[in-house]
Amino acid sequence: MGRLYLIQLDGRIYSCRYCQSHLANCEDLISKSFHCRYGKAYLFDKVVNVSVGRQEDRMMTTGKHTVADIFCNCCQRIVGWKYESAYEKSQKYKEGKFILEREKMVDGDQVGSDGDDE
Repeated sequence: MGRLYLIQLDGRIYSCRYCQSHLANCEDLISKSFHCRYGKAYLFDKVVNVSVGRQEDRMMTTGKHTVADIFCNCCQRIVGWKYESAYEKSQKYKEGKFILEREKMVDGDQVGSDGDDE
């Protein structure tokens, strides 16, 4: 197996709750108004240090989408999903964007605390 290469971000970042690998920069946050099975979820334009799983169709509160789970490259835990395509025209803005589940990440300014930044 090759050497694990992780990208280190500058500024305010969101990290994996389990291994503290950087996942996203605050500037790439689009919305905090999303939900998942476990509570809040955030929509990002781009994320780092994740791998994309197999695509599947899922029925979500906003309709049917083709999504793929995303896994932390360091600890291999699911941290969210990627929107591959949307079936409804009003949801097309999500295509190519990423959801990070709030429960599975911490605000980089608060590593070691409860991770809640609100």
